[in-house]
Amino acid sequence: MTSVLYASLLALLIVWLSLNVIGKRRQYRISTGHGDNHALKIAIAAQSNAIEYIPIALLLLFALEFNGAHQLMVHGLGLVFVVGRLIHARGLLTEVLNIRVLGMKITLYSIIALAVINLVYLPYIKLLG
Repeated sequence: MTSVLYASLLALLIVWLSLNVIGKRRQYRISTGHGDNHALKIAIAAQSNAIEYIPIALLLLFALEFNGAHQLMVHGLGLVFVVGRLIHARGLLTEVLNIRVLGMKITLYSIIALAVINLVYLPYIKLLG
C-alpha cells in the first residue's frame, strides 16, 4: 500500500515534533503545560497542529488508495501533503509567517483535493469499472 509510506513519514514528523517539545520541556524545566514560555508554546503549537491535520489526510489518502486510484495520484497527493506539513512546521518553529501560511495552504488544498476526489471522482470510476 502506497499510503503506508506517507503514514510512516508523517508518523516520523509527529515523533520529531514531540521530541522537540520534550527537549524544550527539559531545557526550561517545565513538566506540564507551557509555563508561559514562548519557545515551549511554539513547540507545542507545531506538534498540536500536526496532530490535528495529519489523521484526516491519512484517512482520505487510505480511502483514495482503497477506491482504486492510480498510484501516481496517491503518491502525488501524499507527497504534496507531506511537503505542506514540513513547510508549515518549519514556518511555525522559525516564526516566519509567510512560510507558515504557505505550508497551511498546501495542507488545506491537499485535504480538499483528497476529499473532492474521494467524493466525486472515484465512486463513479468504481461503478463504471
